[in-house]
Amino acid sequence: MPALAEPMPIPLSAYQIATAAGTVLAPWLLQRRLARRKESLDRIAERRGEPSAPRPPGPLVWMHGASVGEFVAVLPLLERIRVRGFTVLMTTGTVTSAELAEKRLPSGALHQFIPLDMPYFVTRFLDYWHPDLALFVESDLWPNLILSASARQIPMLLVNGRMSERSYRRWRYLPKTIEALLQRFDLCLVRSANDAERFGALGAPHISITGNLKFDVPALPVDAGKFAALTDATRGRTVVVAASTHPGEESVIVDVHGRLKGTCPDLLTIIAPRHPQRGPAIAEIASTAGLRPALRSRGASPASEIDIYIFDTLGELGLIYRLAPIVFMGGSLVRHGGQNPIEAIKFGAAILHGPHVSNFDDIYEELDRTGAAALVTDAGKLTMQIGAWIEDGAARQEIAERARRCVDKLGGALDLAISALEPYFMQLRMQDHTAHA
Repeated sequence: MPALAEPMPIPLSAYQIATAAGTVLAPWLLQRRLARRKESLDRIAERRGEPSAPRPPGPLVWMHGASVGEFVAVLPLLERIRVRGFTVLMTTGTVTSAELAEKRLPSGALHQFIPLDMPYFVTRFLDYWHPDLALFVESDLWPNLILSASARQIPMLLVNGRMSERSYRRWRYLPKTIEALLQRFDLCLVRSANDAERFGALGAPHISITGNLKFDVPALPVDAGKFAALTDATRGRTVVVAASTHPGEESVIVDVHGRLKGTCPDLLTIIAPRHPQRGPAIAEIASTAGLRPALRSRGASPASEIDIYIFDTLGELGLIYRLAPIVFMGGSLVRHGGQNPIEAIKFGAAILHGPHVSNFDDIYEELDRTGAAALVTDAGKLTMQIGAWIEDGAARQEIAERARRCVDKLGGALDLAISALEPYFMQLRMQDHTAHA
């Protein structure tokens, strides 16, 4: 554990006091989140640090990531840790990530919701689980969790560390605060040189560039029966996908479909919103535009008369990525920061994206630099590019192949991360051996 000479910065002390006092508001906060479907009723106690599973004996590696993207990124790393015989506790903060964890966690790994970052709940969580090693994923840095783990001398590492330009600018207003948090990490394994520079400027003492774990994520699982049914239902049609879309983008996609329908009457546009509960609202947008929508969550299939098929379900992106030759990645026409294109690329899709991709700037920068994706800024350009790829399949396939080569070239982060973690695994084995001697 890094030595800390500096006193606690005033903002961190104030945060601890405020969150301790705010514990009385936790029931109200959780009820409000329940009403907005942001919590799971049967697991709400986990948000108070109360466990819903027994702690297995032996060393326990705790991994924490904010949501689905972080979980998917570190799943191969988690599996490598399990192969080494360690129990893994994965914590996340969203219902969607918990549902995905239930489907995809390997045997010997557990999932819990991360407790609210209030001292009492954090203490309860750490007292029960007693992790021997803590791996924080990307940039989900909760002060009380970090300070409490540090006080217990739990070794902490940041994996797949990410620091966007926007986050960097914000932290610059609280330099002592972020420095006090980052100095508690033994090591920061970061995605890129840009991330390394930003973490270093903010006070991280030990940094290693290992690359982006998302390049090493295997292709998404695809249910063979569901894929066969979807293939049969769309046979003979031109399929375009808009994936992980956000509010403000679906109306653009619907507009693009209307523009293309005249020259491509068999066009089927599949919209997979980032938040599936928005499915009915998207169907209303399509209906208002005079198009015929269908919702997968209601058991509908993309029949021949359907224009817009809304994939408002979880864990099925692999189906549409395998089906569609053209994929627009959402969160990029609006100022969200973009979504991860790697999974679609691994299925051979040609990628389109908007200008707002700061969440994955290293990926899109390389794709755009090598001509392996198409940048579009509005409905008109999106229409033109999709139309061009529909007409020229060879050009589309060349773009897709460039993207695949780009992703393959940028892989290798998983092996580098495991190499960096090996000394910590060795230490855990030694401690376990001593405990049983």
